[in-house]
Amino acid sequence: MTTVLPSTEEVWDWLSEVPDPEIPVVSVTDLGIVREVRWDEGALVVAVTPTYSGCPATAVIDLMIENHLREKGIENLRLERRISPPWTTDWVSAAGREKLRAYGIAPPVDGTASDGMTASRAARLSGRTNLVIACPRCGSSHTERVSQFGSTPCKASYRCRDCLEPFDYFKCH
Repeated sequence: MTTVLPSTEEVWDWLSEVPDPEIPVVSVTDLGIVREVRWDEGALVVAVTPTYSGCPATAVIDLMIENHLREKGIENLRLERRISPPWTTDWVSAAGREKLRAYGIAPPVDGTASDGMTASRAARLSGRTNLVIACPRCGSSHTERVSQFGSTPCKASYRCRDCLEPFDYFKCH
């Protein structure tokens, strides 16, 4: 009896159901941390790039991916940690950015994460010294950074000067 392996497209669809444990409205595919899905001699190989090397959620994400794929019937599975090239917020999908905004988190500003630079360094090098972070609630650009450190290491705390609401900004990497 020959077992038919699911297509890599089907596996990608399954992976889009795996939420990020820190921001459950976005999936691991929305964040762009799943880099590759392939079959290798009957084993499903999923390459995952952590958002940064010290991300405390990395082990949890791997476990969630593994559990979800096993629930789908995948028995022979190998997860690979891929650290090069390093993850960048440029890999967050357009749908993922919109989900972040709807959840109340300002998504990373486009074009500020090139080559893994911090947003402020990339902005300086590109001539964009006044990086504008729009409020995800009211859309105002009249915002201010409260702290470089937010509710998780990948976010910074901001406040809108118009609606007065605090919000997180997903920092560029």
